[in-house]
Amino acid sequence: MSAVRKTITLTKAQDNWLKSQIESGHYMNDSEIIRDLIREASARDDLRIIRAALVEGEQSGFSDETPQSIREDVKKARRGSGSDAI
Repeated sequence: MSAVRKTITLTKAQDNWLKSQIESGHYMNDSEIIRDLIREASARDDLRIIRAALVEGEQSGFSDETPQSIREDVKKARRGSGSDAI
Protein backbone atom coordinates (compact mmCIF):
# COMPACT_ATOMS: atom_id res chain seq x y z
CA MET A 1 0.00 0.00 0.00
CA SER A 2 1.48 3.31 -1.01
CA ALA A 3 0.81 6.30 1.19
CA VAL A 4 0.21 9.95 0.44
CA ARG A 5 1.13 12.53 3.03
CA LYS A 6 -1.57 15.15 3.76
CA THR A 7 -1.70 18.22 5.94
CA ILE A 8 -5.04 18.98 7.59
CA THR A 9 -6.33 21.76 9.82
CA LEU A 10 -8.50 20.93 12.84
CA THR A 11 -10.34 22.93 15.43
CA LYS A 12 -9.08 22.73 19.00
CA ALA A 13 -12.10 20.59 19.91
CA GLN A 14 -11.37 18.17 17.06
CA ASP A 15 -7.72 17.95 18.08
CA ASN A 16 -8.74 17.29 21.70
CA TRP A 17 -11.08 14.52 20.54
CA LEU A 18 -8.28 12.90 18.49
CA LYS A 19 -5.95 13.07 21.48
CA SER A 20 -8.59 11.54 23.77
CA GLN A 21 -9.04 8.62 21.35
CA ILE A 22 -5.31 7.95 21.42
CA GLU A 23 -5.04 8.37 25.21
CA SER A 24 -7.94 5.96 25.75
CA GLY A 25 -6.09 3.32 23.74
CA HIS A 26 -8.59 3.12 20.89
CA TYR A 27 -5.95 4.18 18.37
CA MET A 28 -2.17 4.45 18.20
CA ASN A 29 -1.96 7.77 16.31
CA ASP A 30 -3.86 10.48 14.41
CA SER A 31 -3.38 8.79 11.03
CA GLU A 32 -4.99 5.60 12.24
CA ILE A 33 -8.06 7.54 13.41
CA ILE A 34 -8.38 9.48 10.15
CA ARG A 35 -8.06 6.29 8.06
CA ASP A 36 -10.74 4.61 10.20
CA LEU A 37 -13.07 7.60 9.80
CA ILE A 38 -12.56 7.49 6.02
CA ARG A 39 -13.34 3.74 5.95
CA GLU A 40 -16.54 4.35 7.93
CA ALA A 41 -17.61 7.18 5.61
CA SER A 42 -16.90 4.99 2.58
CA ALA A 43 -19.01 2.17 4.04
CA ARG A 44 -21.89 4.61 4.63
CA ASP A 45 -21.62 5.73 0.99
CA ASP A 46 -21.75 2.09 -0.13
CA LEU A 47 -24.87 1.52 1.99
CA ARG A 48 -26.55 4.60 0.48
CA ILE A 49 -25.88 3.26 -3.02
CA ILE A 50 -27.23 -0.19 -2.12
CA ARG A 51 -30.32 1.28 -0.46
CA ALA A 52 -31.02 3.49 -3.48
CA ALA A 53 -30.71 0.45 -5.78
CA LEU A 54 -33.11 -1.52 -3.57
CA VAL A 55 -35.65 1.31 -3.58
CA GLU A 56 -35.35 1.61 -7.36
CA GLY A 57 -35.89 -2.13 -7.70
CA GLU A 58 -38.93 -2.09 -5.42
CA GLN A 59 -40.44 0.84 -7.27
CA SER A 60 -39.94 -0.80 -10.66
CA GLY A 61 -42.69 -3.30 -9.89
CA PHE A 62 -42.95 -7.04 -10.12
CA SER A 63 -41.10 -9.17 -12.64
CA ASP A 64 -42.42 -12.13 -14.60
CA GLU A 65 -38.93 -13.63 -14.61
CA THR A 66 -38.12 -16.63 -12.45
CA PRO A 67 -35.21 -16.60 -9.98
CA GLN A 68 -33.41 -19.10 -12.24
CA SER A 69 -33.75 -16.87 -15.33
CA ILE A 70 -32.46 -13.90 -13.34
CA ARG A 71 -29.45 -15.96 -12.20
CA GLU A 72 -28.74 -16.95 -15.79
CA ASP A 73 -28.93 -13.30 -16.90
CA VAL A 74 -26.48 -12.34 -14.16
CA LYS A 75 -24.12 -15.18 -15.10
CA LYS A 76 -24.17 -14.07 -18.74
CA ALA A 77 -23.46 -10.47 -17.75
CA ARG A 78 -20.61 -11.54 -15.48
CA ARG A 79 -19.08 -13.73 -18.19
CA GLY A 80 -18.99 -10.66 -20.38
CA SER A 81 -17.16 -8.75 -17.63
CA GLY A 82 -14.72 -11.58 -16.89
CA SER A 83 -16.30 -12.78 -13.62
CA ASP A 84 -18.76 -15.67 -13.49
CA ALA A 85 -18.89 -16.44 -9.75
CA ILE A 86 -22.25 -16.12 -8.01
